[in-house]
Amino acid sequence: MKKSPLPLPRRSTFFVVLAALLLIGHLMAGLLVVAYVPNWVDLKSFSETIDYGKLTHINVAFENPVNDAGNLSFSSRNEVLITKARAQGVKVLISIGGGAASDNKALKARYFDLLSDGKRAGFAAKIADYITAHQFDGLDVDIEGPSINQDYDAFIDELAKVLKPRGKLLTAALSKGYGGDRIPSSALAQFDFVTIMAYDGAGYWSPERPGQHSSLDFAKENTAYWLQRGLAREKAVLGVPFYGYGFGDAFKKRDYPYNKIIADHPGAENADQTGSTIWYNGIPTIRTKAQYVLEEKLAGVMIWSLDYDVKGEKSLLDTIHRTLHPAEKEKAAPAKTP
Repeated sequence: MKKSPLPLPRRSTFFVVLAALLLIGHLMAGLLVVAYVPNWVDLKSFSETIDYGKLTHINVAFENPVNDAGNLSFSSRNEVLITKARAQGVKVLISIGGGAASDNKALKARYFDLLSDGKRAGFAAKIADYITAHQFDGLDVDIEGPSINQDYDAFIDELAKVLKPRGKLLTAALSKGYGGDRIPSSALAQFDFVTIMAYDGAGYWSPERPGQHSSLDFAKENTAYWLQRGLAREKAVLGVPFYGYGFGDAFKKRDYPYNKIIADHPGAENADQTGSTIWYNGIPTIRTKAQYVLEEKLAGVMIWSLDYDVKGEKSLLDTIHRTLHPAEKEKAAPAKTP
């Protein structure tokens, strides 16, 4: 008897399989994990503790112009981190701006002068030479809030002209609530990726409004804002905080590092608030945010800042890695502790 041909899969089954394959493809794609590392910590010791295998990029924070000629500062402490990271295949960018560029009147005025029509091209060229000389892989522009003026778009355009021919990355850290409306949509296309600062929705600057500064809803709202502005999903990197803020009895005019929170409050790694009262992101929320990145097919996750993490099962970086790469077995030996 002649065998009947094998039945073709139904259309609904085909699309289910296709969707699964697309999801697997996204999971296997080069998802970004971008970590800010401040250069005011002991980088020689800290660079020995970093699990480079769980990172794709490190942004060294911060270097800024030290004079009206636009010469950037450089800390010799950066060199050991650059060497170790690049040896492990992790790209290292230098980040300019930061809170000092917004809060320090002299530095803000210097940026405004250097970004003006007569100096912009020269400043951009000087930055490109600096990046090449110090063997950085690119530039992260973290000009925020009041330090963003009408010259921002032209500055980004000038940077793109001098950095991209050299094969250097150009990225930005952007906040919806702190100057987002000052960023022209045309600038977004110039960046290789954008880290979305989806945190600091509450803090010590408004003690009368206590609460979570970086909820999942806040992260979704900030992401949606930049996507609606024209940022491509494959360039959108969701920023997560490795710190919190205190209110009430816990109030102080600075942040609480995650490592300090869990050291002082046993079990706090599995919550988002502790004491009276510190609000932060624990393991469950960080895991949920990383899963959101997968579901929305975003580019990856950004961390501020890596020095606030811990080693072992309570590590937020490990939580991000396990969520973004659920099938990957741990291959690297644990990093040394100082």
